[in-house]
Amino acid sequence: MIIVFINSTSGGPVPADTPVLLVSDHMEGSVHVLTVPDGTVVGRLTGRHLSEHAGFLALPGGRVACVDDRRGELLVLDPYGEELVERSVPVAAPAEHLAGDPEGRRVAVTTGLGRNSEAWSDLLTVVDLATGEAARVRTRTGEPGVTVLGGGDPLVVLRHREPGALAVHRFADLLAAPPGCPAVPPLALLPLPDDGHGDAHVPRTSHVFAATGEGVHRAGRAGDTLAAEAVVPWDAPARGWYLRLDTRRPALWSTLRGGDPDPRCWPGWTNQAWRHDLGTGRTHRTDLGSGLVFRLAFARSRTAFTRIHPDGDELLLVDSRDAVHRVPLPAMEGAPRRGGTPWEGVQRRAVAASPDADWVAVSRGGHGEVHLVDALTGQEAARSRLSTPLHHGGHMTLRTRTDGAEGDPVGR
Repeated sequence: MIIVFINSTSGGPVPADTPVLLVSDHMEGSVHVLTVPDGTVVGRLTGRHLSEHAGFLALPGGRVACVDDRRGELLVLDPYGEELVERSVPVAAPAEHLAGDPEGRRVAVTTGLGRNSEAWSDLLTVVDLATGEAARVRTRTGEPGVTVLGGGDPLVVLRHREPGALAVHRFADLLAAPPGCPAVPPLALLPLPDDGHGDAHVPRTSHVFAATGEGVHRAGRAGDTLAAEAVVPWDAPARGWYLRLDTRRPALWSTLRGGDPDPRCWPGWTNQAWRHDLGTGRTHRTDLGSGLVFRLAFARSRTAFTRIHPDGDELLLVDSRDAVHRVPLPAMEGAPRRGGTPWEGVQRRAVAASPDADWVAVSRGGHGEVHLVDALTGQEAARSRLSTPLHHGGHMTLRTRTDGAEGDPVGR
């Protein structure tokens, strides 16, 4: 592993009042650190292949947690600290999902598919970042989602598929498990449909949410178990495969994908931005256009999506009135084509933003480029060319030291 800091300032590689972008090339095994909006590369971490699926977990103070799938380590990165790698703890891999408690102290990592045709690992790792303690236990083979609830005794909630269920464990019990990766049965099970995909956790109310074909299932903490509540319907002939908490206001967001599910039909897939206001209970849907739209990111004033389509790619910026502002993006060599799938052997894009800044970062897979865009004007402020190609689009997160992004305690 090599860590290089360039243009570092006193007190750390990045000034405390500067937004920072972390860009992972999980194929080449590197993490670049850029200042925003100038796009200057101020640091680089090599020899680290981060799990794109588990993503980045926001922690207090502008820090993030992520998983090195090749080494099997949980990393805590602090771009504002004296050392970029603040802590590393061995965990089971391949990492499927990553989540923490509201304090940013207790972390859980599930294992799943990785680069395999089917899930093969049933290991769950829990870590106490304050003490460095960690334990591994066996749960159930699959592709489990995870949330970690605080308040009293923290709970680890696993979202299983086929059969679908929310499985509840005490964090302390898991951390105290003996060596040898013992099987640990859950304290409680709450049934779910078999097609769950997408998780969210609202720390303020200790609610967990799981996206299924029926809609968004929700449950509230009741002691050491969960109590099911009414399902939030999609209200559309489509479903969301991704669920995210908006820390700017109490709302859930997803992208509804409709149309022929055959991956070769991806150019005709329909896409809607789905927002459910947790305060009023109202649901809003905004058309984004056809093609491949998936993950999203929250800037201070707008919500960012990317749309990939054979007729041209776009950055989509949704404002508070649900109006869509479209910013054309340069084409990618190796982009998904008509008649092929949007997943295998093609280039894609990652998107990142901070709820404390009006900047959005978009990657250009295969070209090693990152576009930094003003979310209010749609104008490109800088274009950074990195030393690796960012195959598959890489993965990114944009933070400020006090942006409160850790209010969403699920890896993204």
